[in-house]
Amino acid sequence: MSKIVHPYAHRLIILRDWKSRWFADPKKYVTYLKGDVLIRQYLEKKLRGMYISSIEIERSNKATRFIVKTSRPGLLIGRNGEGATKLKMDILNKMGKLKLPKPEDFKLEITEVSNPEADAAIVAYMIAEGLEKRLPYRRVIKQMIEKVMQARGVEGARIVLSGRLGGAEIARTEELKRGSVPLQSFRADIDFKRERATLSYGVIGIKVWIYRGKIFADKKTTRSFGEASISDKKAIKMD
Repeated sequence: MSKIVHPYAHRLIILRDWKSRWFADPKKYVTYLKGDVLIRQYLEKKLRGMYISSIEIERSNKATRFIVKTSRPGLLIGRNGEGATKLKMDILNKMGKLKLPKPEDFKLEITEVSNPEADAAIVAYMIAEGLEKRLPYRRVIKQMIEKVMQARGVEGARIVLSGRLGGAEIARTEELKRGSVPLQSFRADIDFKRERATLSYGVIGIKVWIYRGKIFADKKTTRSFGEASISDKKAIKMD
């Protein structure tokens, strides 16, 4: 039987890095992990509508750094940085409530996503936003998939909606696909995100896959791991 694997977890280490990066004493590991999950959930709920791509957390012995990636950083930062300061205080208060050790040096970085139409999280939110405004679901996903395919570096996309589409009594699934989406290739750079659109008659589930081409190791990376084989060198040249 085939197994469905999360596209992000499927490519960890090969193409992706963990969204939480730190080492901890075994006694503190559970506390830190639980704190990361709860803080990320809190921020995703609080920052809904800010076009957030991802929230990454880095920790060292004394410092903690939160990296929030968004396509509209001005909404988060606010005038004279007031929004960023308030968000920083909210995160510290949440860490206090969760009884996490207060870091000596806390940093909040807000970075801009340069190509939002090629980011699955932002595309999924834009679809949810359209559905929550009561726009016809077929028009929403058709317009969105056309925008995605026009974005730089995108070679394929797939959007799946499931639930009481159009207010129907029986839930069903609607799917739209353009180009290729090779889910089993480790080299394939596939971005994936789940999202929910909350409507008066129920919740619509949204899944978005975006294929941004294959990633080949460059010559510098190959040398650091040892001498590249002939087939690897050919693959690098082809790219």
